[in-house]
Amino acid sequence: MADANDESVLGRFDGSTFSYAGTTSTFSKRDGAFYLRTDGRDGRLADFRVKYTFGVYPLQQYLVEFPDGRLQVPSIAWDARPRSEGGQRWFHLYPQERITHDDELHWTRPAQNWNFMCADCHSTDVRKNYDRAADRFETRWSEISVGCEACHGPGSRHFEWAGTLGSGQPASKDEAKGLNVQLRERQGSTWSINPANGNAVRSQPRATEREIEVCAQCHARRGQIAEGYEAGKPFLDHYRPAFLSNPLYHADGQQRDEVYTWGSFLQSKMYAKGVTCSDCHNAHTGKVRASGNALCAGCHLPTKYDTASHHKHTLAGAGAACIGCHMPATNYMVVDPRHDHSLRVPRPDLSVTLGTPNACTGCHTNRTASWAASQVKAWYGHEPQGYQRFAAAFAAGDAAADGQDRLRSIVDAIDQPPIVRATALANLDASASQASLDALARSVRDPNPIVRLGALHSLASAPAEMRLPLAAPLLFDRLKALRIEAASLLAVVPIEQLGSNGQTAFEHAAAEFVETQRYNADRVEARVNLGTFYGSRGDVVKAEQELNAAIRLEPSFAPAYVNLADLFRVLGRDAEGERVLRDGLDVAPRSAILRYALGLALVRMKRTGESVGELERATALDPGNVRFAYVYAVALHSAGRVDAAIETLEKALTAHPGDANVRAALASFKQSRGPTVPARAPVR
Repeated sequence: MADANDESVLGRFDGSTFSYAGTTSTFSKRDGAFYLRTDGRDGRLADFRVKYTFGVYPLQQYLVEFPDGRLQVPSIAWDARPRSEGGQRWFHLYPQERITHDDELHWTRPAQNWNFMCADCHSTDVRKNYDRAADRFETRWSEISVGCEACHGPGSRHFEWAGTLGSGQPASKDEAKGLNVQLRERQGSTWSINPANGNAVRSQPRATEREIEVCAQCHARRGQIAEGYEAGKPFLDHYRPAFLSNPLYHADGQQRDEVYTWGSFLQSKMYAKGVTCSDCHNAHTGKVRASGNALCAGCHLPTKYDTASHHKHTLAGAGAACIGCHMPATNYMVVDPRHDHSLRVPRPDLSVTLGTPNACTGCHTNRTASWAASQVKAWYGHEPQGYQRFAAAFAAGDAAADGQDRLRSIVDAIDQPPIVRATALANLDASASQASLDALARSVRDPNPIVRLGALHSLASAPAEMRLPLAAPLLFDRLKALRIEAASLLAVVPIEQLGSNGQTAFEHAAAEFVETQRYNADRVEARVNLGTFYGSRGDVVKAEQELNAAIRLEPSFAPAYVNLADLFRVLGRDAEGERVLRDGLDVAPRSAILRYALGLALVRMKRTGESVGELERATALDPGNVRFAYVYAVALHSAGRVDAAIETLEKALTAHPGDANVRAALASFKQSRGPTVPARAPVR
């Protein structure tokens, strides 16, 4: 990130134009300033001054500052690659879509807001300074771009160390570490290749996660729960990471959306063996430590792996590159290829059975996955296995009758990476069976915090009485991400059930939860979280205030209306809830969740005919939602339309054979209908 000036701006601001979705944008310069003329939030053309540049290569974006302190990122970017590679042009980051001013991805909307989405990773020591009452920002930073302190902590320690040296006094052990006090995982460790298997072994186990967590602050797909992160502080005190779930990842753990490396690397065998980021990367240059296959040869014997007998390709071809097969790249932001850091064995056989991508057909685009799978099996005499072996379980989910059983097998497999076990937990239905509850009971005590976090995530599907014994101990957890998750889960539990120590811990964790939501109050999701939390605690006034604030902040956000209507349901004010839901549908008429919530409200108000219609619309708008289909079928049955109810459930069961509720309801409805009477033969 840099101030926009003649040195930093790479794009052509010379009257160049770019047309997209019916709008022609113009890039110009006058009086020493750079301007973009494009559609604003109202859809009208206006001039916007570019205040900062964002990025250098392979693309550069530009930041526009609004009077309320928001910095917004236009979706038209400059392709900084050479012209010979297709660069030196303006392009849109959503070329296959039509993003207009009323779309949530429009550059003026929250999804393209720098203060929340970008600042924490691209500047140093950021303080967001969002004013909830005024809905404005006064965001500040210590350095406009990424500086030394972003990775090494406060420089004051280094100055103190340097001053000690200058005084002629011997430096203490801690002072002598200076800036690098936090990043010492590689110091004193070496890698030596075992000639028997061709792979390297670390001379001593990696004892901490500090370096990896320092990188994770920006190289992880995560939500920020507190600012002020410094190198060496616990990652989960400031961030809540995403799991390996759809739509961020494919079922086998390969990157799908932009996930920024950390979640991929934590599933790898290299991570499990003690590799750190700086074993391969030089953080100061931004480059890898060696070029081509030489980088991998530092740990993998070239005479075994860098040979045609291993990779089955010509030595001079692209297929001989280690990263081509084991770290395939996906393009993000149209022109920016990012390598998958799960460092996996290509599995075209999984492409055949599960539809996941594979490196083979990524290169051989004119071939099928079946062809690639046959080739691999012919080469090596067997189908590959690789280190990551959870794809079938993750793909099954509720699409298989034994989906929950498969997930539990991953949860209990201690040889699986912790982030994989955590993801299995996050997708486990806590209320499905006693076996699932038992798995959760074991997992909330797991020594790895990401596993404990996955267990808490699963408990959101459990009733209050099940949450209490499992989540309450984590109110005392050493990490903030887990404490606030536990507090959120236990908000529905009467506080007297927690005991005296539990009440104190809950109040502390609840205060942290509230603080986190207020820190993120510029986001509608945080306002809804806070409103729901207050509602669960019985503070109706604050709950209504926050949910109404959420609607004002982002009128198209359906969950805000749903949660406010649900608050009115608890208060016995369903008529007001109906009004709220219809207000939401005026803004978002194709929202399935709003239709579903309205259908339930109408059921409670005994307006059966109307309710069935709304539930039918919800199911049509979101045909993959098994809960919608189940409730719609129940409504049909209650209305006397038994055959239609059975037909709806049969379709749902075909798509979700593991859903116990659908299976039980279908059996019940068929039984209530009685035996089918065969048609009489025609009289001849």
